[in-house]
Amino acid sequence: MQKLITLLAFTLLALSTAGCHLVYKPDVQQGNLLSKALVGQLKPGMTKRQVVVLMGAPSVSTPFDQSRWDYVQTRQHRGGPITVRTFTLTFNNDTLVRTEGDFFAQDATEMVKDAKKYHASYPTTETEGDKSKGPDDKKDGGLGGGADGGSGN
Repeated sequence: MQKLITLLAFTLLALSTAGCHLVYKPDVQQGNLLSKALVGQLKPGMTKRQVVVLMGAPSVSTPFDQSRWDYVQTRQHRGGPITVRTFTLTFNNDTLVRTEGDFFAQDATEMVKDAKKYHASYPTTETEGDKSKGPDDKKDGGLGGGADGGSGN
């Protein structure tokens, strides 16, 4: 009987904690995250390849309409309502002719700030140990001849 009462107490505690929204719900961001600086670099007349290099691949491109690319982002803040933002590029013969969308609403800078907290905090340029030379490696990459720098013949 004592175990049943303890189990019931823990169950009620768990339910009350979950019911009070004390359980952590993370922010969920999916899709493309574009900045105004990137979109500001878009110019009419750019090719599709130039746009891909600048902004990345679109999240939606249909095989039936190759002249339209959609960059879509969904965001949900701690289990709240889902916000959907779209940015559409229209092409004519592989050339950018028009941009439109609601991707940059008033809180877009806030989204970019939030996205920065997910970047790595460790140095990404560190390559020590990756291609380090051992004591037997020659400085010329092993292409030279003997100690006199000759061809070795």
